[in-house]
Amino acid sequence: MSRSPYFGLALAAFGALALTPDALLMRLSGMHGWQMLGWRGLCVGAVFWSGWLLGRRAPGALRPLLSRAGLVLILAQYCNATLFPLGIAAAPVAVVLLAVATGPVWAALLSRLLLGEPTSRATWAAIAAVLVGIALAVSGKGDVAVNRAALTGALCGLGVALSLATTFVTLRRAPALPLLPALGTGAALAGLTGVALTGPMAMTEGNVAAILVTGLAILPVSFFSLSSASRHTQAANVSLLMLLETVLGPLWVWIGLGEAPSLRMLAGGAIVIAALLLYILAPRRRVTAPRAG
Repeated sequence: MSRSPYFGLALAAFGALALTPDALLMRLSGMHGWQMLGWRGLCVGAVFWSGWLLGRRAPGALRPLLSRAGLVLILAQYCNATLFPLGIAAAPVAVVLLAVATGPVWAALLSRLLLGEPTSRATWAAIAAVLVGIALAVSGKGDVAVNRAALTGALCGLGVALSLATTFVTLRRAPALPLLPALGTGAALAGLTGVALTGPMAMTEGNVAAILVTGLAILPVSFFSLSSASRHTQAANVSLLMLLETVLGPLWVWIGLGEAPSLRMLAGGAIVIAALLLYILAPRRRVTAPRAG
């Protein structure tokens, strides 16, 4: 049964919107990076593995996890799960989000190199417009200084962007990979790393309820949707729509913590949303064309 060319885009948009309260809940937890990693990783791993174990499983269904693509997917999920909370804990959020915003560029380049999928001029134009909007959104705060913390956050954000792009491209290249066990294994390994470095006794410090909401609901729903979407549309499209979280996440922080966004943030967010809307509503020929190859 063929899918509408809008299906992958709609699934990616849903996943990105589901992810938008994540930063607020991380802030409300009051936890440090390794502690957040422990909770988030173990929760996501438990949800994904439980979902797979409760479903129908063919004999040998886990064998693809030991393939090169399966191991790459697990490693990419491990890096993504690890680097984002560490970056948020170490540096200004603006620095991390600006680095994460390079994701569509990495996805487009990897798709070209590994899948031979050409990236249309419309996609590159949307990427450029989105990067301009996010750069404007994060340029209004004075805490974006060049120092060790900012460098750490930028490197973590770049690692997250590259990890997500690798995840989406790998799933598009090897659609038969078992999605839930692969993502669940990478997340669980990252969670165990966080617990080991935090110490079991310190894991209950902070607002555990807030981090449980993100670990048990928000992250599983969003990343399952985003990863599934990469099987139906180009990785660059999924990465582009993920940037909705970059511009809408601060609005949740405003609602929950009273941190009002600046005029630059609002203007930059408007540019991002307008660019993504124009891109989504444009003719879908660029989405379906790579499938013919």
